[in-house]
Amino acid sequence: MIHQSLGTAPYSIKEVFAMTKQQWENRIAYLGPEASFTYLATKATFPNEWLVPCATIPECIEAVAEGKVDLAVVPLENALEGSVTLTLDYLFHEASLYVTGELLLKIQQHLMVNKAQMDNWQSIEGVYSHPHALAQCHKYLFYRFSHVPLQQTTSTAAAAKYVSENPEQCIAAVGNAAAAEKYGLEIVESDIHDFHFNHTRFFVLSKKNQRLPQELSEGQAKTTLMITLPTDRSGALHQVLSVFAWRQLNLSKIESRPLKTGLGDYFFMIDVLADEKVPMMRGAMEELAALGCKVKSLGTYFTYLTSDEA
Repeated sequence: MIHQSLGTAPYSIKEVFAMTKQQWENRIAYLGPEASFTYLATKATFPNEWLVPCATIPECIEAVAEGKVDLAVVPLENALEGSVTLTLDYLFHEASLYVTGELLLKIQQHLMVNKAQMDNWQSIEGVYSHPHALAQCHKYLFYRFSHVPLQQTTSTAAAAKYVSENPEQCIAAVGNAAAAEKYGLEIVESDIHDFHFNHTRFFVLSKKNQRLPQELSEGQAKTTLMITLPTDRSGALHQVLSVFAWRQLNLSKIESRPLKTGLGDYFFMIDVLADEKVPMMRGAMEELAALGCKVKSLGTYFTYLTSDEA
């Protein structure tokens, strides 16, 4: 059983996981390469584990689904750009996994170039990064480099790696300070993201319905549900929301995604601030089933703030 009590001592999150190391000698997949934001969140939370970089989000999810790794860490939502829809859709359509915890990481984006191009960086001919990172810096890039093509990569670290490997090209990457250090790049403009409050939420996924240790988690338990409404009932969404409302169960997120069966067909991802084992949640699940809804629970978990790096 992973979840065990360590008392009320003021342990750091690293100490908590170190004390449960006998239970956490795991292989953990993450969206790489090294120095990506996912890597930073994963390394801060699991400092003593075997970290396995993956090139894409589906590769991370498949690795844990197929038993190649024990856990996977994938980005789910950014405070500025919203949900990572690939993660949502893959968890609904392709994989049967559970969320064992969620990690929150403060995001700071910087413009970085190869040291060979330090004298020419104001004349860059391309900016490389993950689409979410580029979108988070839209205003800066639009006003500073409106004529420069934006090139998408699988992660911010992949962009930094590409710029590092092509010193002859006058190009830049958008990413974190760790990526600049890892790949020997020079930060020429710091904190270029459009808004100060920029955090990303990551899911820690497992094949087992288990939880990370609760010590030093933030806030209360959270349960993520994926709900498909009955197709022949008007007002079905209102009825679903009423299931939670009259029980005074707080929803922190609700989002619709296409079922991929036709226009107008959707499933809903709902985050409920409650443990799925409490009576009110059990009653809510039973009522949803009685309404004809299909409910897929990703489990109950806690939230952890990782280091403010980047």
